[in-house]
Amino acid sequence: MQANQETTNALERRIDLSVTKADIDRDVEVRLRKLSRTVKMPGFRPGKVPLNVVARAYEPQARSEAIGAAVEKAFGEAVRAQNMRVASHPRIEPKETAAEGTLEFSAVFEVYPEVVVGDLSEREIERPVLEEVGETEVDKTLEVLRKQRVRYEAVDRAAASGDRVEIDFTGRKDGVPFEGGQAQDFQFVLDAGSMLKDFDANVTGLKAGESKTFDLTFPEDYHARQMAGQTVQFEVTVKKVEGPVLPEIDSDFARALGVADGDTDKLRKEIRDNLVREVKQRVQARIKDQVMDALLAVTPIEAPRALVLAESERLAENARLEREARGLAPRPQSLDKFNDWAARRVKLGLIMAELIKDNTLRATKEQTRALIRQMAESYEDPEEMVRWYDAEPGRLEGAEAVATEDNVVEWVCSKARIRDKAVSFDELMGNNAAA
Repeated sequence: MQANQETTNALERRIDLSVTKADIDRDVEVRLRKLSRTVKMPGFRPGKVPLNVVARAYEPQARSEAIGAAVEKAFGEAVRAQNMRVASHPRIEPKETAAEGTLEFSAVFEVYPEVVVGDLSEREIERPVLEEVGETEVDKTLEVLRKQRVRYEAVDRAAASGDRVEIDFTGRKDGVPFEGGQAQDFQFVLDAGSMLKDFDANVTGLKAGESKTFDLTFPEDYHARQMAGQTVQFEVTVKKVEGPVLPEIDSDFARALGVADGDTDKLRKEIRDNLVREVKQRVQARIKDQVMDALLAVTPIEAPRALVLAESERLAENARLEREARGLAPRPQSLDKFNDWAARRVKLGLIMAELIKDNTLRATKEQTRALIRQMAESYEDPEEMVRWYDAEPGRLEGAEAVATEDNVVEWVCSKARIRDKAVSFDELMGNNAAA
């Protein structure tokens, strides 16, 4: 067997492979003899079928398998001899011309890029610093939790922002009702974002029993394309107006949030502990994002196209499953929309793998266990969560991967310039304290 190699682009390689017909013929005979011992054919007992009869029926299949095995062996020997790290399955192309007594092929494939992590000493990592989580932050979170448990009571007044209304409505385009433009006993909360702002504005101020007709223009980027930018007329009748009633922060409220004895002081402490954990996680997430950007900036590499395609397909499938879990109808997904993100993930995976190998950054069992316990603290029964991780090796491997990634972040931070920046609670949490 012979192999010659050439470079076609940065990562793609082409190897010319040559296998002898005599070797193929010998392998075909071996395969046919092995098959003759078990094959069943009409008129013959098993194992007694003449070899020439077996050959007439199965020689093309045996020859195809023999050629495939020979080419695969030649390819493996060639890439090992040249120390190439193959990143994709080879595309085998038969060559029309070949020397007498040989079969020749070309194998086209991609290799992994050489990864040399660049100098991080001039990269700046901004570390968010929040002095403490105090009573003000606990109060804000309690207020959000109250709003999540709001109930509504009928009121005898005009509808206002935050009220829940029940309406009948009909929408018409050029005097004709349009699809999706009618509903009865439809409920929504004013200014909650479920309806267009102009629709909310026209319902605001109406009392139960009152009706109104108004024009509305759909936005140019409206999700129902046939209505985007169109002006229609709505006729609305308000059937019910309900005002929001927030629960009191009392023992019932505390029990509803998992405090068995209803102690509101314990509730406040649990909220504060959860916020401290959340703050820590968000600080780490911001630092991690900057670390990944720094690694990409100092280590420019090309991602193998085959790996990017596979990652794009995985991201598209995740998006499909997420829509399915939310009860949304499936829709065609173009892989192009995932390509940039997939390429980033592939490059980071290659860079981090090199860092982990060269600097012994793989998480120890102790680090993995510590991370699992830290994650379990946010659950009602931490020990049960620890047992859940222990029950499946795959879960432990996932935790190990996260702990290893933390080691990479710490290593990069030790090489880069760290600048502390004071941040407010609302800024860090994105005004979503109860998330």
